[in-house]
Amino acid sequence: MNFHDAADEIAAIERRVSDAIYESLRAQVRDEGADEAAALEKRLSKVRRALQKAEGLLRGTESD
Repeated sequence: MNFHDAADEIAAIERRVSDAIYESLRAQVRDEGADEAAALEKRLSKVRRALQKAEGLLRGTESD
């Protein structure tokens, strides 16, 4: 596996995390466990940012 392939895999994971964030936000709007959904959304946002940074590092395009 090369860096480009690893970056592609990380990008795919980041997209799945983004989907989970949106689902968490929808749960908050529907008030289905809003407190838990808000905490999950915050944690997933941190994960997404870390994945974005990792992808950028692997592609050689780090941005802060």
